[in-house]
Order: sequence, then structure tokens, then C-alpha cells
Amino acid sequence: MQHLTGLVRRCADDYHMIEEGDRIAVGVSGGKDSLTLLVLLAELRKYYPKHFDLEAVTIDMGLGGMDFTPVEDLCRSLEVPYSCIHTEIGPIIFDIRKEKNPCSMCAKMRRGALNDALLANGFNKVALGHHYDDAVETFLLSLLYEGRLSCFQPVTYLSRTGVTQIRPMLYIGEKAVENFAQRMNLPVVHNTCPADKSTKRQEVKDLLAQLQKTYPDVKTKIFGAMQRLPLPEWGPEKHDRIRNKEEI
Repeated sequence: MQHLTGLVRRCADDYHMIEEGDRIAVGVSGGKDSLTLLVLLAELRKYYPKHFDLEAVTIDMGLGGMDFTPVEDLCRSLEVPYSCIHTEIGPIIFDIRKEKNPCSMCAKMRRGALNDALLANGFNKVALGHHYDDAVETFLLSLLYEGRLSCFQPVTYLSRTGVTQIRPMLYIGEKAVENFAQRMNLPVVHNTCPADKSTKRQEVKDLLAQLQKTYPDVKTKIFGAMQRLPLPEWGPEKHDRIRNKEEI
């Protein structure tokens, strides 16, 4: 807990993610990433020098078979208010439109529903559970499938809504997240999406796993290159924050 919370604080400090008086909503899908972020931010809230309010918001896709009651119980134990917004995004995409490539539209509709919830409740920031591996994979996705150097930004201001997206887990790798979720017995909700594990992102994840057999530090080098280029908004004030590979 202390180690990972420290990495979240480093990331937040490097990119000025949290300011005094922020009202931050954590986008909680029920997966290991968003639940880990929720727990770490709830812990950080106890001692971070800048006071911030924290709440959790879930966009229920309406896919069925996903029980968010344990997530609500976790939020109660953390003393974090919780809202679950019910939608019909899943049935619209898979049953009505029968999308062949559903992920892009799904992401847009989820963002729209989340933004509506943020505005209705007066949040000025939303914390998303993207981690170190997500950033590397997104960079390669853009390179391999779009032919451009791009990635989501650590901090993104959405001018249409006035909400700022922050990603405080960029210094934490997926394996560390998995271990934390297991050790803390977090109530991970099984994803019933028909497209789960059969996406281009999964293809890139598999590719990276193969590359690591020959180049064990390939992720570290890609992440470092993203900061040094730098991609827009990726150059933190202090570089080389990740000095020890065990941290990721």
C-alpha cells in the first residue's frame, strides 16, 4: 500500500494532477485497475498536503451479469461516496447496431455518460485507471495501426465540459496492480463484454510479451522515449522518476 501510494503521489506531483479543493471522481469500471486506483487515492487523501474530495462513479453498460454491490461495499469501507449510472450502451452496440468494431463507439458512449455524470455532480476532475503498461501499449497501437506517434496524456483538460482527466497510476505496472488487487482481495467484477480479450490492444499486449523475451527492458525504453520526445504534455518536470525496474 505504502509503496504504490508513493508512486501515485510521485506521478501526481510530477504532472500537477491534484490541486487544493479538487472534487475528483474515480471512474470505476469494476476491473482491477480502477479498483486499485480508488483504494490508492483514498489512502493518499489521508495525508496529501492538498485537500481533495473523492467519489467513485460507475457507468453500468447494461450488459447483464455484472454485480456492482461489492464495489459499493468497498466504497463504503473507504468512506468514499459511490454512484452507479445505469445505461443501455451494451445492448445498443451489440444487439441493435451489431457493431463489428464495437470498442471505439463503446468508449465514446461511456465517456459521454461519464461526462454527464461529472457535470451533474459538480466534479472538476476525473481519475482514470490507466497504468504504465496501458501507456506503452497505446503508444504502440498508434504507431502500428495509425502510423503516428501518439498516446493519451497524463493530464487532459476537456474544454467542452471543463473537466480535467488525470491518470495517477502511470508509474505503476500491470503486474504490480494485479498483485495489489489479489493481496487486498479487491472485489473485481467480471467483464461480460463480448469483445473482451479479442481486441487490437490484446494483440499489442501479446506482441510486447514476445518482445520482452528478447528485450527485457523494452517497456522501460518505450516509456522513457515517450517522456523524452516529448509527446505533448508527457515531459514531467523531473525525468527518470522510475529508477528501479521493480517499481513497475
